[in-house]
Amino acid sequence: MAGNADSTTTAAPWHAAYPSPINTAPGGMTRDEVLEMMKKSDGVPHKEYLLVDLRRADHEGGTIRGSVNLPAQSLYPSIPTLYQMFKAAGIRKAIWYCSSSRGRGTRAAGWFADYIAKCGDEEMQSLILVEGIKGWATAGGEFADWMDAYDAAFWTGKKEQ
Repeated sequence: MAGNADSTTTAAPWHAAYPSPINTAPGGMTRDEVLEMMKKSDGVPHKEYLLVDLRRADHEGGTIRGSVNLPAQSLYPSIPTLYQMFKAAGIRKAIWYCSSSRGRGTRAAGWFADYIAKCGDEEMQSLILVEGIKGWATAGGEFADWMDAYDAAFWTGKKEQ
C-alpha cells in the first residue's frame, strides 16, 4: 500500500543525535572508593567531587546522598556550561552514574573527559561509578545508609502490589 510508513522502523537511540565520545573508556571509581571519599567529607557534598545521577525515567529506588540529577538525554549540549560551573566551584572529580554505568554513565564521562582534554585541564577528572547505582544499592548495608530516598523493595524486586 502506497503511503503507509513501515511499522517496523525503530527510532534512533537518544545519543545518536550527538557525536560518539573520543574517550570510550573513562576512568572509574569503585563504590568503596566513593564511599570512603564521602566519609572524609563528613557526608556533605564537597568541592573536591560531584556525583551526577544520569537517570531520567528510571530515577527510582533512591539516589546516592548529595548527587545531582542531570538526565543523560539532555546532557551533551550543557557540557561547556557544566564544565565552567564545576571549574568555578573547584570540583576536581565529576563522577557519573546511571543504572549500571555501562551506557549513559560511560558515555557522559567520555563526553566530559573529551571536553576537559579540549580545555587542556589537567586537574579535573571525569569518572564513572563502577557498577552504577544498581551496584551501590544492592550492596546494601552501609551503601544503602548513604542513599537519599532509599527503597529496599525496589532493589530487591519485592515491591508490594
